Amino acid sequence: MKHDRDSTKINRGGRFVLAVLLAAALSAAGAAAGFASQKAPAKPAQVRVQDLNMKHRDWLNLVAYIITDKEKEVFFQLTNDRDRDIFIDSFWKLRDPTPGTPENEFREEHIRRFNHANKELGRGSGKPGWMTDRGRYYIILGRPNSMESFYGSIGLLPIEVWYYYTDGRKGLPPHFGLVFFQRGGSGEFKLYDPVVDGPKALMLNDPETAEIASDDYEAMYERMQTLAPTLADMSISLIPGEYGYGYQPSTRGTILIANITDSPKADIRPTYATNFLSYKGLVSTEYMSNFVDSEAIVAVLRDPLLRTNFLHFAVKPATVGVDYFEAKDQYFCNYTVSVSLRPPDPKSEEIIFQYTKDFPFYFPPSDVDKIRANGIAIEDLFPVLEGRYRLTVLIQNSVAKEFCLLEREIVVPADDGKPHLVGPLIGYKFQDYSANLQLPFKMLDKKLIVDPQNTFAKSDTIAFLISVQNAGEELWRDGRLRVQIVPASGRTEGRKTIDVRLRDYPLAADIPVFHLFPAEGLPPDYYQIEAVLLDGQERAVATSRGPFIISTQPAVGHPIARMKGFPPENRFLYFGMLAQQAAKTNDRAKADAYYKQALSIKPDFTRGWADYAQFLLRTGRYDQALEAAERFKDDGQIRFEYLALRGRALKEKGTYAEAVKCLLEANKIYNSDTELLKTLGFCFYKLGQKKEALDSLNAALRLNSGLADVKALIAEVEKSLK
Repeated sequence: MKHDRDSTKINRGGRFVLAVLLAAALSAAGAAAGFASQKAPAKPAQVRVQDLNMKHRDWLNLVAYIITDKEKEVFFQLTNDRDRDIFIDSFWKLRDPTPGTPENEFREEHIRRFNHANKELGRGSGKPGWMTDRGRYYIILGRPNSMESFYGSIGLLPIEVWYYYTDGRKGLPPHFGLVFFQRGGSGEFKLYDPVVDGPKALMLNDPETAEIASDDYEAMYERMQTLAPTLADMSISLIPGEYGYGYQPSTRGTILIANITDSPKADIRPTYATNFLSYKGLVSTEYMSNFVDSEAIVAVLRDPLLRTNFLHFAVKPATVGVDYFEAKDQYFCNYTVSVSLRPPDPKSEEIIFQYTKDFPFYFPPSDVDKIRANGIAIEDLFPVLEGRYRLTVLIQNSVAKEFCLLEREIVVPADDGKPHLVGPLIGYKFQDYSANLQLPFKMLDKKLIVDPQNTFAKSDTIAFLISVQNAGEELWRDGRLRVQIVPASGRTEGRKTIDVRLRDYPLAADIPVFHLFPAEGLPPDYYQIEAVLLDGQERAVATSRGPFIISTQPAVGHPIARMKGFPPENRFLYFGMLAQQAAKTNDRAKADAYYKQALSIKPDFTRGWADYAQFLLRTGRYDQALEAAERFKDDGQIRFEYLALRGRALKEKGTYAEAVKCLLEANKIYNSDTELLKTLGFCFYKLGQKKEALDSLNAALRLNSGLADVKALIAEVEKSLK
C-alpha cells in the first residue's frame, strides 16, 4: 500500500513533527543507586524593571497581556541585554503561526493592535491606551466584528459594546460581547461586569432609575428595554441568552472575562522559558523556542578488556522532527550531539572534556508510523577518568530546529580494589556483537538494548546487566549474586528472586552478569531490582539497585536506537580523550602517559601529536614541545597551529628572532589570533623593534579590549620610547 505522505506534512517544506506517545501510564521512578542524579541549575537573582534599558521596558509593556508568569520570571532573571534579546526572539518565535516563513504574523498583528490602542483608546483616560480596559481587550482580541455606541442617549452613560465571533477555542464562546462605560459620564471607559456592576451602573441616576431597588433585576431590565433595547440583554449577560431566573445577571460573564484574559497564554508551553537559563549560550537563536522534553539513561561502566571507565548515555527526545527527500522517497532527520564535562561547581565554566558527533537518520515511508509511535534514542559513550563532574549532553535536530538537553552530576569512583557492583542496567533484550567493538551499554560480546523510559509491558522480556568488579578467585568460586524483583507497592504478587552463581561466568577482574526474565506475571507497578553479592558464608559483600516500571498498557513501543561504534583499531582515540581530561585536571603524569599510549598505538596521529605538543608547551617542556611539533609540520590542516606553537615555544626559550619568523608566517594564515599577536609584540619588543611591537600589541587590543597584560606591555613599550 502506498504511504500517504500528504497526511504527515506541515508547512511548505514537508516537515512534520512526530509526537512520541508515552506508552506508560506510570511516570519514571527516581534514579537508581549508582546512576547519575539530576541537578537543578542555580537560580539567578531577579532584576528590577528600573534596572532595564528603555527598549526592554517597552517590550514588557508591549507583551504585558500575552506573556506567561514563567516567561516573565525567567526574563527578570537574565543578567545582560544580549540574553534578553535572544529571549525576546524566542518569545516571538514560539508564537509564530508559520515558522517556515520569514514573516511572523502574530508579532506583526500584536504590534498593530498595541499601536492602535495607544493611538485611539487612551483619550480622556490620562494614561497610555494600552493600559486602559478597552486597550487591554483590543490587544487580546483584536478588532471587534461589530460595534455599537451609546453616546448622548437619554438616560444612559456613554457606552460602547464590542461584539465578537470566535471559533470556540481557548474557553471562549462562539459569540459574546464586551460592554465599556464611562463611570460618572467622563474619563476612561471601564469594562462592565453584569454581576459586579449590575445594569443600574449603565444608567443615569434620573428619578425613574433611582426608584429601582438594587436587587430588582427584572425592573432594571425593563428600564433598559425602554432606554436601549439592544443593550438590555448585554446588561444582564455578556453571552447572549445566558441569564438566570428573574433576569439575574449571569456569572458566565465574570468567567468569560477571566477566560479572555487567560486566552493569549492558553496554548503556550513555557518549557523553553523554564530551561532558558540552562541552555542560553549553548544553542543558536533559531533553536531557542523549540526545546523538547526527553528521557535519559546515564551509567558509568568499566570495560572488562581495557580496564577503563566509560560513560554511557541514551537520550530519547519527546518529539522527532523529520523532512522528506522526494528524490529517494526517504524521510530523514539529523542529530548533532555535543557533550561536555565540567567541574561539579555550577559557577565554573571550565571545560574538562568535550566533543561533537553527527547522527543522521534516514528511513523509508513504511517506517513513519513506527517512528511516530516509538521515537528515536541517541546513544553514545566515551572514556572518563575518576572524579566528580557536571555532564551536559546537548542534542540538536537540524531538520526541525529542535533540541533537548541532558544535565547530570556524575561520579566516577576510584578503584579501591574491593568487590562492588555496578548496575543493574535494565533493558528489554541483549544483542551479540564482536567483543572488540565498543558500543553503548555493551560489555564483552553482549549489548543491552535499553529504553530511556525504563517502562515495559507484560508482554516484554526484562533484561538486566550487573558488573561484579574485583570479585577475586575465592568469591568467584563460592559466591553468588542474589537478585530480587520487588514491587514498590509492597504487594506479594510480582516478587521474584533470581540466584546467579559467579562461577557460571569466566573468572575475570570484572564479571558482567547478563540475565533475562519474562515480565509476564508482574502486575503494573513501580519495581526495584535489588542485587546483593554474597560470599561463600552468605555474607553480603556489596549491594545495588535499579528501578523499572511495568505499564498498564498491553504493549509498549521502544525507541529505535542510533549509535556509532568504535572498532578496535580506533582505540587510540580513547587514550587521547583520557589524556585531554588528565591535562585539564592538572594530572601531568597521567596525561603524559595517556598521550604516549595513544601515539604508540598510532604514530601518524597528527591531531594527537598537536595536542601533546600543546600540553608540553603548557607544562614548560619547550624542547619536547618543539620536538613533538615536528611530527605534524606537514599536515596542512593544522599548519597555523604548528607555526604558532613553534613561535610560542621559541619565545619562551628566548630565541626571539626565530620566534618572530614563525609567528609572522602563522599570521599570514590567520591574522586574528590575540595570543599570537601578543607573543609577536613581546618578541619584537625584546628585539628592540618597538614600533612593530606596538603595531602587534594594538592589533591584539583591537580584537579584545580587555587584555590587561597587553595594555601593561603597551605602556611599558611607550615609556621606553620617551
